[in-house]
Amino acid sequence: MPTVVRTPTARRAPLAVAGGVLAAIVAASAVNAVLAVGARVLADKPDDFGPLDPGSYMFLTAVGVLLGAVGWAVVRRASKHPHALLRVLVPLVVVVSFVPDFFLFGDGGAAGVAALLLMHVAVAAIAVPVYRRVMPLAAG
Repeated sequence: MPTVVRTPTARRAPLAVAGGVLAAIVAASAVNAVLAVGARVLADKPDDFGPLDPGSYMFLTAVGVLLGAVGWAVVRRASKHPHALLRVLVPLVVVVSFVPDFFLFGDGGAAGVAALLLMHVAVAAIAVPVYRRVMPLAAG
């Protein structure tokens, strides 16, 4: 019977990883655009809240997806139990990312802040499955 050699993590071509991360940025930006438009429709002062401007949230969406990819890659490489660690780390990072948005409550009102919070969740919900696909974790 042939010997099967298993590597701890499957490697993907760098272009596949970059393409997946770019796709996550585009998809998350599209979802965030829908959330921003919805919040502007519901807000009392829709044009006064800068974080819902496309330039703001699209830039921060890209930064969030890129930082998430770096964090995923570090955990993937350094942790003996990446599944367990990421099961705790991903929700924790999302919740911590909410903190600055609460300081904007006076400026953006409930609709604006709710949209920002949902944007964080949307980015994670889109990016994590992409990371799983293009940077798979070791079995376990």
